[in-house]
Amino acid sequence: MTARAADRARYDRATAHLDAPVAIVDLAAFDANADDLVRRAGGKPVRVAGKSVRCRALLERVLARNGFAGLMSYTLAESLWLVRSGFEDVLLAYPSADRAGFAELAADPKLAAAVTVMVDDPAQLDLIDAARDGGGEVVRVCLELDTSLRLLGGRVRVGARRSPLHSPAQVAELARAVARRPGFRVVGVMAYEGHVAGVGDAVAGHPLRSRAVRLMQAAARRELAERRAAVVRAVRAVVPDLEFVNGGGTGSVQHTAAEDAVTEIAAGSGLYVPRLFDNYTSFTGRPAALFAQPVVRRPGVGVVTVLGGGYPASGAAGPDRLPVPYLPEGLRYDPQEGAGEVQTPLLGPPADDLLIGDKVWFRHAKAGELCERFDTLHLVEGDAVTATVPTYRGEGRTFL
Repeated sequence: MTARAADRARYDRATAHLDAPVAIVDLAAFDANADDLVRRAGGKPVRVAGKSVRCRALLERVLARNGFAGLMSYTLAESLWLVRSGFEDVLLAYPSADRAGFAELAADPKLAAAVTVMVDDPAQLDLIDAARDGGGEVVRVCLELDTSLRLLGGRVRVGARRSPLHSPAQVAELARAVARRPGFRVVGVMAYEGHVAGVGDAVAGHPLRSRAVRLMQAAARRELAERRAAVVRAVRAVVPDLEFVNGGGTGSVQHTAAEDAVTEIAAGSGLYVPRLFDNYTSFTGRPAALFAQPVVRRPGVGVVTVLGGGYPASGAAGPDRLPVPYLPEGLRYDPQEGAGEVQTPLLGPPADDLLIGDKVWFRHAKAGELCERFDTLHLVEGDAVTATVPTYRGEGRTFL
């Protein structure tokens, strides 16, 4: 029996009492992935991206481990909720226009001390000030650096379109603008190199493309390391007591941690290891989060139909955004139908061994987005479910 077949047998036994659709997290895999992130971070603390986990119980579990410190949130509402739930250090990784949330933040000393907001434009400071509604608490601010690689005089850009702040001078100027403004304090700098951390460099069946990605990423890492160091020097000239410099992501942990300018690493998807992380040479994780759909039809030889399953991930639409049929091995989508909202036909020899009611296990393309589809996660240890915990959705928290 292969390791994957053994996992399938365990998951089927563990969830025999549960009807699908059902989502699980294999705790042994989750913990092993956490250990690997800490190892690759080389002694620098790992800030956990809540967007990639979306389950308070699992955030508490990973933050209780050595090597992890603090959370990274994706909305202001999530940030405030997490602090009120007992978490103490939350970095909001994206700018917000949540006026009501900023009014709460500026009026509450506990929230203001625990939440750091992201800024890359003075207009965002204007919005926060206009939303204060009399709240006088100092708002902690992190400045975001654009990490994109620019070639041929800027005519070619590689990387996400995030912050407008690209040069050390631009970031330092915003730091000065914040320092001059009452009610704000710069405490950190963040730079997320998504074109390195979030792009696989070993795509099966595409050797030339994979080599091109590796060359691009090597060049991007060199350029960014030099520029990030210069940015941090420029900001520290304005803010000598800068608390943190955050960088990285699951796919670039060890590379980013090697930079002296970086004080902490951001990661989260590496705890669940969704399918998009199968194509990396920098690390190998263990799939920890899976969901199962039930077989409801057997249309013919070599075909079964499962209920639902059309859970595409965000980003540019394409086959790599679809969940992948994982267990039993050897199933694939019908190219004429793909993953459907209500039903999904699956092709392959294993279909003939599946009965009505059997589970087919899938891996989502991304990490936390799975939790937008399920109210609960069943935590598996060995061949048993040892706990069932709510996702954000299960607690009535759908922040986007």
